[in-house]
Amino acid sequence: MKLVATEYVSLDGFMDEPGHWSIPFFSPEAGEFKFTELRAADALLLGRKTYEGFAKAWPTMTDTGEFGEKMNGMPKYVASRTLSELTWNATLIEGDVPEAVAKLKEQPGGDLLLAGSCQILDLLAGHDLIDEYRLMVHPIVLGDGKLRAFGSTPRKTLKLVKSETFSSGIVLNTYHRADG
Repeated sequence: MKLVATEYVSLDGFMDEPGHWSIPFFSPEAGEFKFTELRAADALLLGRKTYEGFAKAWPTMTDTGEFGEKMNGMPKYVASRTLSELTWNATLIEGDVPEAVAKLKEQPGGDLLLAGSCQILDLLAGHDLIDEYRLMVHPIVLGDGKLRAFGSTPRKTLKLVKSETFSSGIVLNTYHRADG
């Protein structure tokens, strides 16, 4: 599987609580992109906080169509030091997260989609395990926040492979590792 990080990011690099600031910028183009992205994925990789939010919301949503069916039905892998029991078709990753993710990447299949989960993003980027970064940069400066994208990742050069601007002002930048 290919590990793809898909993230909502403010202009000043914050990722936390995107539901509080990203919704005004969501457009039909962004929705189509997210749906296409989800269709190509075979599994989700989530941190505890993102998992808890998704697992609480997605199973209870109605009228979500094929997108909701895919979200609810696909396997999820959750990195957590505190959870012991998971629902929502999820498997717990305990112990060495980079090692476990490297093993997941060896499995055949489509994309392993890392959504949200800033600390996991930072950890896996630091271990050079992310194959593709899809950063949806929103036209907003938050000024502060708890979670800054790549807060402790060592310097890393990426190669821009695609940039697309949505009518709402979101700029979707897709990067690969510069060496790959």
